[in-house]
Amino acid sequence: MALALLCGACVQTPAPASAPDMTSLDRARAVSAGRVAMPQRLRLVDLPTPTGPARNLFNGRDLGDWDSWLGYPDPAVTYRDDPGQSPIGTARDRSGDFAVRMIDGAPAIWIKGETWGSLVHREDLRDYHLRLEFRWGEKTYAPRETLPQNNGLLYHTHGAPGAVFGTWSPSMEFEIMRGSTGMLVAVGRNVRGRTTVAHDARLIEPHLRFQLGGQEVDMVNGTPTWNVEAARDAERPVRQWNTLDLYVLGDRAVHVVNGVPVAQVRDMAVIAPDGTRRPLTHGRIQLQSEGAETWFRNITIEPIASMPRIVAE
Repeated sequence: MALALLCGACVQTPAPASAPDMTSLDRARAVSAGRVAMPQRLRLVDLPTPTGPARNLFNGRDLGDWDSWLGYPDPAVTYRDDPGQSPIGTARDRSGDFAVRMIDGAPAIWIKGETWGSLVHREDLRDYHLRLEFRWGEKTYAPRETLPQNNGLLYHTHGAPGAVFGTWSPSMEFEIMRGSTGMLVAVGRNVRGRTTVAHDARLIEPHLRFQLGGQEVDMVNGTPTWNVEAARDAERPVRQWNTLDLYVLGDRAVHVVNGVPVAQVRDMAVIAPDGTRRPLTHGRIQLQSEGAETWFRNITIEPIASMPRIVAE
């Protein structure tokens, strides 16, 4: 098995049993029906008119509207079948991991990143346009100290704290990672979402990139479709603030980085205990802690009743 270490909510990805000699790139070619990723210039049209006033999810003073959960004391054991230790959960004071601090003359949410986990907003959200700003801090921590800085905005969060690798709750993820911000990740083995892809040999496993008009795939954690890279890297240089826009309507979502649409997903769902596919249309949001000091500010949300479209220029 190959352990993919570069993304949030990583998984061990076994090759299909029917093709044990296939390389990961061979699998990507098969999944994408041979489509090769091509350069894309994408833009967003038909922006929705808000159906109500915008409001802040971060009050600028404290974390009173947010719960927290911490994973294992040693993050290096997170993806092991038997970590050999228990998650920290809520057993320690969180002020050393999550806090409100001043940066660039204004209050922001500070996430240390050393212990993996998440800050979870308490409200159950649906049909919205979420906007936030983030920037990287100075520090990174083992086991990711030499890897790209990593965090994530998880949405449609549901289920028990720590249900995924003892560290996160099941969700769809708007990845925040140097070079990959906007990537789609299915967080949890029962979370699904459909998108369109092509394969890109320059990427690490699973070598799939969002391609407008590409081959449709169903994202399934623990398989060769567990994540789909953003259409392009639209992030600003380190120490600059980035603006993320997340449009969600029912079981569909669009990811936008600094005004550039980079991914979309539809038919988000949860596989129920009886095996049926049930639409995933609402939930909380999580701000991850995953190895890198990160700042968040200006987190606003407004209701919408329609979705923007991604088109090629």
